[in-house]
Amino acid sequence: MRGSSGSPIVWFHGAGGLLPTEPVLDALADDHVVVAPEWPGYGAQETETRLYDMLDFTLHGLDLIDALELDDPPHVIGHSMGGMIAAEMAALNPAQIASLTLVGSAGLWIDEHPVPDLFSMVPFELAEALFVDPVAGEKMLTAGRDFTDDSALIDFMVGNARRMGTAGKILFPIPNRGLANRLYRITCPTLLVWGEQDRMYPPVYAHRFRGLLTSVDADIELIAGAGHMAPYEQPEAVLGAIRSVLG
Repeated sequence: MRGSSGSPIVWFHGAGGLLPTEPVLDALADDHVVVAPEWPGYGAQETETRLYDMLDFTLHGLDLIDALELDDPPHVIGHSMGGMIAAEMAALNPAQIASLTLVGSAGLWIDEHPVPDLFSMVPFELAEALFVDPVAGEKMLTAGRDFTDDSALIDFMVGNARRMGTAGKILFPIPNRGLANRLYRITCPTLLVWGEQDRMYPPVYAHRFRGLLTSVDADIELIAGAGHMAPYEQPEAVLGAIRSVLG
């Protein structure tokens, strides 16, 4: 998904994949080159067996940036699971990334604020965990599919199983692969964008990220009226926050 001209942006999606409507990406593409790849296991091809662990995801992301042959290091933005991977990439090779924006990022674990089990939820429970408005969220997640149609239901369940099977390699049973021990290595400008009403990773996680990013002065932008899916619930506010780090 390539946009206009300007400094390059690479956007890494979360466990649910790219949605049919991506308002933040569309707006960023007005004045940036925007590349939004799908992780193996998320596209049309059955590639979910090609990544096995956190190191695989991290190196795949860095290899992808190399393969794009961009003129300049990109601004990397990761939502949820994508943020976890982006942070690992920035910790492993900070010079390859111009700036890092983590949107409701996975990757840490706080015993007092356990992350809900994404893998045990049915669609309506997912919507309640991810969105401030669960009704609107469920429509967005199901992309208007009519689940009274057996074929539509089967297609969704098979695709979702592939997506969750891939995400589970780094998120199940808990989304903790030791990232907390490596965040000190991140030296690029970093922004933490969080929904004020995020039920999946509440804002306390943003503050924990900031406390562990000891080599950079990371800012936190809390988005009012948004949960975990802030880029879809409050795209204008998220866009404004992101633009502050793009320069």
